[in-house]
Amino acid sequence: QVQLVESGGGLVQAGGSLRLSCAASGSIFSILAMGWYRQAPGKQRELVAVFTRGGSTNYADSVKGRFTISRDNAKNTVYLQMNSLAPEDTAVYYCNANFRDRRWPASPPVDVWGQGTQVTVSS
Repeated sequence: QVQLVESGGGLVQAGGSLRLSCAASGSIFSILAMGWYRQAPGKQRELVAVFTRGGSTNYADSVKGRFTISRDNAKNTVYLQMNSLAPEDTAVYYCNANFRDRRWPASPPVDVWGQGTQVTVSS
């Protein structure tokens, strides 16, 4: 099985910055896509920033120019640098990976989610 461990959330004032990390470990044959989603209270989970299967990046319009996703393939880790944070960025941030399991490399890829990390931005 595969686990995603997130870190880096916390409380920050508006205009501040945070950096989230997500490390994947376990029975990984290959990671096809990986990135960040968030869910604010009373709202649906939404995409924040991801590396797509083709290797390109995709950002939500609301975070373009403020957030940057990066990765370290050797460590199976993605990062989310969040600058100019605003109260509306307050949410639980979840890491997601679409991967092939080393035990069944020919099987269709599956999704795994992290436990989530809270980001709170005060005004």
